[in-house]
Amino acid sequence: MRPLPTGVAVLMLAIAIAAAGCGGSSSNSSDTGETQSSSVASCQDVEAPDPKADGGHTAPTAPLDTAKTYVLVLETSCGSFDVTLDLASAPNTTASLVALAESGFFDGTIFHRIVPGFVIQGGDPTGVGTGGPGYQTVDPPPATAAYTRGVVAMAKTAAEAAGTAGSQFFVVTAEDAQLPPDYAIVGEVTEGYGTVERIEALGDAASELPSQTVLVERVTVRTS
Repeated sequence: MRPLPTGVAVLMLAIAIAAAGCGGSSSNSSDTGETQSSSVASCQDVEAPDPKADGGHTAPTAPLDTAKTYVLVLETSCGSFDVTLDLASAPNTTASLVALAESGFFDGTIFHRIVPGFVIQGGDPTGVGTGGPGYQTVDPPPATAAYTRGVVAMAKTAAEAAGTAGSQFFVVTAEDAQLPPDYAIVGEVTEGYGTVERIEALGDAASELPSQTVLVERVTVRTS
Protein backbone atom coordinates (compact mmCIF):
# COMPACT_ATOMS: atom_id res chain seq x y z
CA MET A 1 0.00 0.00 0.00
CA ARG A 2 1.39 3.41 -0.95
CA PRO A 3 0.00 6.96 -0.58
CA LEU A 4 0.95 7.73 -4.19
CA PRO A 5 2.28 5.68 -7.09
CA THR A 6 6.04 5.73 -7.43
CA GLY A 7 7.78 7.17 -10.46
CA VAL A 8 8.63 10.42 -12.11
CA ALA A 9 5.49 12.26 -11.01
CA VAL A 10 6.16 11.62 -7.36
CA LEU A 11 9.85 12.41 -7.70
CA MET A 12 9.11 15.73 -9.39
CA LEU A 13 6.55 16.59 -6.73
CA ALA A 14 8.97 15.69 -3.95
CA ILE A 15 11.73 17.80 -5.53
CA ALA A 16 9.37 20.73 -6.01
CA ILE A 17 8.20 20.56 -2.41
CA ALA A 18 11.76 20.23 -1.12
CA ALA A 19 12.81 23.24 -3.17
CA ALA A 20 9.97 25.29 -1.71
CA GLY A 21 11.16 24.51 1.81
CA CYS A 22 9.30 23.10 4.82
CA GLY A 23 8.72 25.84 7.35
CA GLY A 24 5.80 24.33 9.27
CA SER A 25 3.89 25.58 12.28
CA SER A 26 5.38 26.10 15.70
CA SER A 27 3.02 23.53 17.23
CA ASN A 28 4.78 20.74 15.38
CA SER A 29 8.34 21.99 15.43
CA SER A 30 9.39 22.57 19.02
CA ASP A 31 12.59 20.55 18.48
CA THR A 32 13.37 21.16 14.81
CA GLY A 33 16.47 23.29 15.25
CA GLU A 34 18.83 20.45 14.31
CA THR A 35 20.82 20.45 11.11
CA GLN A 36 20.35 17.55 8.73
CA SER A 37 23.83 16.16 9.47
CA SER A 38 23.29 16.13 13.24
CA SER A 39 19.85 14.61 12.71
CA VAL A 40 21.31 11.67 10.79
CA ALA A 41 24.10 11.17 13.32
CA SER A 42 21.62 10.88 16.19
CA CYS A 43 19.82 7.87 14.71
CA GLN A 44 21.00 4.53 16.07
CA ASP A 45 22.58 2.10 13.65
CA VAL A 46 20.37 -0.97 14.08
CA GLU A 47 19.91 -4.28 12.31
CA ALA A 48 16.87 -4.84 10.14
CA PRO A 49 14.28 -6.89 12.04
CA ASP A 50 12.87 -10.14 10.74
CA PRO A 51 9.60 -9.66 8.83
CA LYS A 52 6.46 -10.21 10.87
CA ALA A 53 3.47 -12.25 9.72
CA ASP A 54 1.08 -10.60 7.30
CA GLY A 55 -2.58 -10.45 8.39
CA GLY A 56 -4.06 -12.52 11.17
CA HIS A 57 -5.79 -9.71 13.05
CA THR A 58 -9.48 -8.88 13.45
CA ALA A 59 -10.94 -5.38 13.30
CA PRO A 60 -12.13 -3.99 16.65
CA THR A 61 -15.88 -3.80 17.11
CA ALA A 62 -16.05 -1.22 19.91
CA PRO A 63 -15.53 2.49 19.20
CA LEU A 64 -13.10 4.58 21.19
CA ASP A 65 -14.34 6.81 24.00
CA THR A 66 -14.81 10.21 22.40
CA ALA A 67 -14.54 11.88 25.80
CA LYS A 68 -10.86 10.86 25.92
CA THR A 69 -7.77 11.96 24.00
CA TYR A 70 -5.72 9.14 22.50
CA VAL A 71 -2.04 9.56 21.70
CA LEU A 72 0.15 7.02 19.94
CA VAL A 73 3.74 7.19 21.23
CA LEU A 74 6.17 5.85 18.63
CA GLU A 75 9.61 4.92 19.97
CA THR A 76 12.07 4.53 17.11
CA SER A 77 15.78 4.14 16.52
CA CYS A 78 15.79 7.87 15.70
CA GLY A 79 13.93 8.95 18.84
CA SER A 80 10.26 9.15 19.75
CA PHE A 81 7.29 11.18 18.60
CA ASP A 82 3.63 11.49 19.56
CA VAL A 83 0.62 11.28 17.26
CA THR A 84 -2.59 12.70 18.71
CA LEU A 85 -5.45 10.84 17.08
CA ASP A 86 -8.43 12.55 15.46
CA LEU A 87 -11.39 10.36 16.40
CA ALA A 88 -13.91 12.61 14.68
CA SER A 89 -12.12 12.48 11.33
CA ALA A 90 -11.51 8.72 11.28
CA PRO A 91 -13.42 6.87 14.02
CA ASN A 92 -13.02 3.41 12.51
CA THR A 93 -9.36 3.75 11.63
CA THR A 94 -8.28 5.34 14.90
CA ALA A 95 -9.99 2.53 16.82
CA SER A 96 -8.07 0.08 14.65
CA LEU A 97 -4.74 1.82 15.26
CA VAL A 98 -5.25 1.80 19.01
CA ALA A 99 -6.16 -1.90 18.99
CA LEU A 100 -3.16 -2.77 16.82
CA ALA A 101 -0.79 -0.74 18.98
CA GLU A 102 -2.08 -2.35 22.16
CA SER A 103 -1.56 -5.81 20.62
CA GLY A 104 2.09 -5.02 19.79
CA PHE A 105 1.42 -5.13 16.05
CA PHE A 106 3.74 -2.21 15.24
CA ASP A 107 6.56 -3.23 17.57
CA GLY A 108 9.64 -4.36 15.65
CA THR A 109 8.52 -2.94 12.30
CA ILE A 110 10.29 -0.34 10.16
CA PHE A 111 9.77 2.84 8.17
CA HIS A 112 10.06 1.18 4.76
CA ARG A 113 9.43 4.24 2.58
CA ILE A 114 11.03 7.67 3.06
CA VAL A 115 10.69 10.43 0.47
CA PRO A 116 12.42 13.62 1.66
CA GLY A 117 10.17 16.65 1.41
CA PHE A 118 7.11 14.45 1.01
CA VAL A 119 6.34 11.60 3.48
CA ILE A 120 7.76 8.94 5.76
CA GLN A 121 5.77 5.70 5.73
CA GLY A 122 5.59 2.69 8.06
CA GLY A 123 3.16 0.26 9.61
CA ASP A 124 3.78 -2.74 7.35
CA PRO A 125 4.53 -5.93 9.32
CA THR A 126 6.38 -7.43 6.33
CA GLY A 127 8.57 -4.35 5.84
CA VAL A 128 8.22 -4.25 2.06
CA GLY A 129 5.09 -2.14 1.57
CA THR A 130 2.52 -4.83 0.83
CA GLY A 131 1.44 -6.07 4.28
CA GLY A 132 -1.34 -5.23 6.67
CA PRO A 133 -3.43 -6.50 9.57
CA GLY A 134 -5.70 -8.76 7.52
CA TYR A 135 -8.66 -6.39 7.45
CA GLN A 136 -9.53 -2.88 6.28
CA THR A 137 -11.37 0.10 7.70
CA VAL A 138 -12.94 2.95 5.76
CA ASP A 139 -13.14 6.60 6.82
CA PRO A 140 -13.54 8.81 3.71
CA PRO A 141 -11.89 12.19 4.31
CA PRO A 142 -13.77 15.40 3.49
CA ALA A 143 -13.22 17.12 0.15
CA THR A 144 -11.37 19.86 2.05
CA ALA A 145 -8.81 17.45 3.53
CA ALA A 146 -5.31 18.96 3.58
CA TYR A 147 -2.16 16.86 3.85
CA THR A 148 0.18 19.38 5.44
CA ARG A 149 3.33 19.09 7.52
CA GLY A 150 2.82 16.82 10.54
CA VAL A 151 -0.47 15.30 9.38
CA VAL A 152 -0.69 11.53 9.78
CA ALA A 153 -2.81 9.62 7.27
CA MET A 154 -3.29 6.08 6.01
CA ALA A 155 -1.77 4.59 2.86
CA LYS A 156 -3.83 2.71 0.30
CA THR A 157 -3.62 1.53 -3.29
CA ALA A 158 -5.02 3.57 -6.15
CA ALA A 159 -7.68 0.91 -6.77
CA GLU A 160 -9.12 1.16 -3.26
CA ALA A 161 -11.91 3.52 -2.28
CA ALA A 162 -11.13 6.83 -0.61
CA GLY A 163 -10.46 6.43 3.09
CA THR A 164 -9.63 2.73 2.92
CA ALA A 165 -6.95 1.76 5.43
CA GLY A 166 -5.05 -1.23 6.74
CA SER A 167 -2.12 -0.59 9.04
CA GLN A 168 0.26 1.41 6.85
CA PHE A 169 0.44 5.06 7.78
CA PHE A 170 2.44 8.05 6.58
CA VAL A 171 3.56 11.30 8.17
CA VAL A 172 3.57 14.29 5.83
CA THR A 173 6.88 16.15 5.86
CA ALA A 174 6.07 18.56 3.02
CA GLU A 175 4.63 21.95 3.84
CA ASP A 176 1.71 20.79 1.66
CA ALA A 177 1.93 17.40 -0.07
CA GLN A 178 -0.88 18.42 -2.46
CA LEU A 179 -2.47 14.99 -2.26
CA PRO A 180 -6.10 14.45 -3.29
CA PRO A 181 -8.62 13.77 -0.47
CA ASP A 182 -8.22 9.99 -0.74
CA TYR A 183 -6.32 9.07 2.42
CA ALA A 184 -7.96 8.75 5.84
CA ILE A 185 -6.53 11.39 8.17
CA VAL A 186 -5.98 9.88 11.60
CA GLY A 187 -4.19 12.66 13.48
CA GLU A 188 -1.08 14.79 13.65
CA VAL A 189 2.36 14.81 15.20
CA THR A 190 2.08 16.90 18.37
CA GLU A 191 5.42 16.15 20.07
CA GLY A 192 8.83 15.08 18.84
CA TYR A 193 8.74 16.37 15.28
CA GLY A 194 12.54 16.43 15.39
CA THR A 195 12.41 12.64 15.30
CA VAL A 196 10.35 12.79 12.11
CA GLU A 197 13.01 15.06 10.62
CA ARG A 198 15.76 12.64 11.61
CA ILE A 199 13.89 9.83 9.87
CA GLU A 200 13.21 11.98 6.82
CA ALA A 201 16.91 12.84 6.53
CA LEU A 202 17.67 9.15 5.92
CA GLY A 203 15.51 8.95 2.80
CA ASP A 204 16.40 8.94 -0.87
CA ALA A 205 14.08 10.75 -3.28
CA ALA A 206 14.96 8.50 -6.22
CA SER A 207 14.58 5.09 -4.58
CA GLU A 208 12.16 6.18 -1.82
CA LEU A 209 14.09 3.84 0.49
CA PRO A 210 15.87 4.61 3.77
CA SER A 211 19.67 4.67 3.71
CA GLN A 212 19.70 2.74 6.98
CA THR A 213 17.15 0.78 8.99
CA VAL A 214 14.67 2.95 10.90
CA LEU A 215 13.22 0.65 13.52
CA VAL A 216 9.91 1.17 15.28
CA GLU A 217 10.86 -0.30 18.63
CA ARG A 218 7.49 0.11 20.29
CA VAL A 219 4.16 1.90 19.89
CA THR A 220 2.13 2.57 23.02
CA VAL A 221 -1.16 4.33 23.66
CA ARG A 222 -1.54 7.20 26.11
CA THR A 223 -4.98 8.46 27.10
CA SER A 224 -6.18 11.48 29.00
